[in-house]
Amino acid sequence: MAQANALMPLLRSITRRAHQSLQAARNEFDPTTPATVQSRAIEATYQAIVERWVAKMERLGVIVKGLWLLDFDTGDGYLCWKYPEATIFHYHEYGEDFSQRRHLLEVIRETTPDWA
Repeated sequence: MAQANALMPLLRSITRRAHQSLQAARNEFDPTTPATVQSRAIEATYQAIVERWVAKMERLGVIVKGLWLLDFDTGDGYLCWKYPEATIFHYHEYGEDFSQRRHLLEVIRETTPDWA
């Protein structure tokens, strides 16, 4: 958990910049416009932003579970963070997903895991 917390400022910063870049690309996209060279270019930009973000997260050793959604392997489950959450507040076991995550303090009180 200490390693995940140490990475959080960097992960938040990278994710915030990617999210802002994606918002800017979205603002340029007009879904009412027929598919044109311009709309394909905006879609390519969108995809490139997401792919760069995923690559950066993977290089940092975190598991990308979805757009702006990261997991950190604890050895018995995952610490779970989703942008724009301030820090890691959740946990879920292997085989569970985002919808089954539980508040981290609740998990620590109940199980006193080694990683806490």
